[in-house]
Amino acid sequence: MSKLRVAVIGCGSIAKHRHIPEYAENSNVELVAFVDPVIERAQQYANEHGGQAFADYKEMLAAVKPDAVSVCTPNYLHAEQTIESAKAGAHVLVEKPMAVTDEEAAAMIEAAKANNVKLMVGHNQRFMPPHQKAKEILQTGVMGKVLTFRTSFGHPGPDAWSIDGADSWFFRKEEAIMGAMGDLGVHKSDLIRWLLDDEVSEVAAFVGTLDKKDTESDDNASCILRMQSGAIGTLVASWTYYKGEDNSTVLWCENGVMRIGTDPVDQVIVELRDGTINKYQTGEISTNEKQLSSFVVEKFVDSIINDTEPAVTGEEGRASLKVILDAFESQATGKVIKVQS
Repeated sequence: MSKLRVAVIGCGSIAKHRHIPEYAENSNVELVAFVDPVIERAQQYANEHGGQAFADYKEMLAAVKPDAVSVCTPNYLHAEQTIESAKAGAHVLVEKPMAVTDEEAAAMIEAAKANNVKLMVGHNQRFMPPHQKAKEILQTGVMGKVLTFRTSFGHPGPDAWSIDGADSWFFRKEEAIMGAMGDLGVHKSDLIRWLLDDEVSEVAAFVGTLDKKDTESDDNASCILRMQSGAIGTLVASWTYYKGEDNSTVLWCENGVMRIGTDPVDQVIVELRDGTINKYQTGEISTNEKQLSSFVVEKFVDSIINDTEPAVTGEEGRASLKVILDAFESQATGKVIKVQS
């Protein structure tokens, strides 16, 4: 079988650390094009992996006609570039948040359907080994019903992570639209929906810029979620965890507690009410400091080759985005927002 011809649109940190190396390692893929307005960045990867460099993604789509693309650009470009790529007949893996409005997300899903291409959203938290193990345990029923939870994702911010540091687009609100909530919060809304196999029914939130200078992008959010099952919990996103990243989730259930990502050695710890304690060393969650496979590229490529539904569909990405958009609405109005499914 001929290899899948893939183009990467946007050559910043997420492309550098995740998409490009994961495509390069995949024996079913040939990297054929790299796009970045800073043409030198695209050229560097073309020199390294073969393929062509472009400053304009539309030129690339017309010239190269790739089988698939990764959209790794600032948030405000995701919808346009996904829709144009779908129209050009390319399958699309788009970084999260998939869009900046619900209308955009709906249009992206429609474009993929209309052009008979796959659309996958890069929500990698579902594939992290501790989260996979946690879901497996929950599905056995040993924990009983999840009653309450907290899920948190924080790190020192894009100034420490982005290829452009403090000059990153993440801090330009007109390009990012959402700060820590679009970067980290949407990962956690996706994770909690998937982990609990449940939808968020109501959200109340405080979202603001507490410490990052010269930006209107939010750097912290604390949200209260009510799930359709009745479970209630908190979701926290932060760019001001200056003394170490946190990506942890704790579930308090009828029969005990499950701690995920709270211990560096035992990534999943289950403590049951009867005194039983089970600890699982599943392998770690990838962090900015320690880049491990995100599995996203592998799942995307597999879905194309095997013609199966992507592991995170556009509809899933849209549902996770809605929670974040409603959190912003709660902050703006001071009200509890009912999440429309």
